[in-house]
Amino acid sequence: MTPLVDVRNLVKEYPGRGGLFRRTPPFRAVDDISFSIAAGETFGLVGESGCGKTTTGRCLLRLVEPTSGEIRVKDMDVRALSSSALRRARRHFQIVFQDPYSSLNPRMRVGDIVEEPLIIHKLGSREERRARVQQLFELVGLDPSAMAKYPHEFSGGQRQRIGLARALALEPSLVVADEPVSALDVSVQAQVVNLLLDLQKRLGLTYLFIAHDLRLVRQICNRVAVMYRGRLVEVAPAERVFAAPAHPYTVALLSAIPKLQPGQKLERIPFDAASFTPLPLREVEPGHWAAVQI
Repeated sequence: MTPLVDVRNLVKEYPGRGGLFRRTPPFRAVDDISFSIAAGETFGLVGESGCGKTTTGRCLLRLVEPTSGEIRVKDMDVRALSSSALRRARRHFQIVFQDPYSSLNPRMRVGDIVEEPLIIHKLGSREERRARVQQLFELVGLDPSAMAKYPHEFSGGQRQRIGLARALALEPSLVVADEPVSALDVSVQAQVVNLLLDLQKRLGLTYLFIAHDLRLVRQICNRVAVMYRGRLVEVAPAERVFAAPAHPYTVALLSAIPKLQPGQKLERIPFDAASFTPLPLREVEPGHWAAVQI
């Protein structure tokens, strides 16, 4: 079956910094990674801060221009699209940003924020667009009577729901969720996660779920890719990653998960960064790939 998303040999390189006589070498934030996502799947991308997760998600949507590689979404060659074609194609893939406080324009009413994608894509009359916005507010659990308010009048969880409504306005197939609950209070995180899962079932959504909360990833993701220094070191079904990690970095990452039982000691397993050697992914068991020597 053809995957909804197919990424091959993706590279994002930033130029070095410095003056005329001293310049740092280029920095590879994403270093030759490949993965695919099936329709209806929640694909988790995890790793420590700065490993390249967010850059990968933004390259996927060309919010950041990749240096090289191939990106296909719904059989569209995303890198080959012109600016106008990319604008049209963005109906099919949207993003929910990490920070619900900075991702909404504070000078716009929230109803206008959700309506904006419909205006950009010239969809429907004014009345039809407003009716669609009301439906979207109800879909994400917000009262349509709040459409005339401004972002500062909402809580963080409510703002993230507004961002999600905006992402769903164009009925996308793929949603890149870039750490969508990490900026929220713990008490609110579960509500937003349950909303994401409910919307996936109702609308048939596919998620690229970028996160560093491994317990959350285990709960909601079908497959997980572990990223380190811009490279993928392990890709497998979520339960296999947690039950039988194959790469030393994955083992170290999982050892940092807090224990749920009171008094249970957290035994951290260190990872020697100096020992890291970039290796291609190899299939260690069916459907389980890791960058290890065999």
